[in-house]
Amino acid sequence: MNEQLGRIKTKIEQLKKLDKGFILFGADRHRYKLNPVVSVDKVRQFESAYNLTLPGEYVSFITELGNGGVGPFYGLEPFENCLFTDLDYKRPDDLLNPGEPFKHNEDWNLVFKPTVNEDENEEEYEKEFFNFEELYFDKEHLNGVIAICNYGCGISLNLVVNGKEFGTIWTDDRASDNGIYPSKELGNKDKITFLNWFELWLDNSLKEFNVVANESSKEQKRFWWQFW
Repeated sequence: MNEQLGRIKTKIEQLKKLDKGFILFGADRHRYKLNPVVSVDKVRQFESAYNLTLPGEYVSFITELGNGGVGPFYGLEPFENCLFTDLDYKRPDDLLNPGEPFKHNEDWNLVFKPTVNEDENEEEYEKEFFNFEELYFDKEHLNGVIAICNYGCGISLNLVVNGKEFGTIWTDDRASDNGIYPSKELGNKDKITFLNWFELWLDNSLKEFNVVANESSKEQKRFWWQFW
């Protein structure tokens, strides 16, 4: 794990040198900087409060490398933000519950299927839609995780810290009606753990910068994060 942390640190510096104009998505916010590390005592207090043990590679990152900052999309969230259900509008009265096990082990989604026609019975239709949203956005679907990254548009990436999917990263894409699923935004086919996810983001970004740097034609090139 220490070897991987070393590679990640080196690749961050390489990417920073390449992206002097901060054109990578989110770079103008984090500017390839890591926040000061968090203390191990603070991590242990959190673990004690929720009766769990955080994934070791995540703990090593925030206690040895940096407590958030540079990272995929809008950057890695500081540990202090890990319980907010909404990373755009952080409310202290709307928090995740990592103390209960994560309930999913495969892609999950629901589709609203009303039993009445909206034009014929608007009141009943709205009632059914309200009940659907209550179920769909129930916070219990994200029990057992901590929030680690803001993808934007209400979508978050979360690290499972309690349950059978321990150590893997899952995307909460319910804001776009796409449900909850193992993170695949970086092109990975299989479920991915924290350090492998972070390093894959670095590798993707470095590869694209090198391709553009070596491109002899004047054709406009788009980076991997610009295809969405």
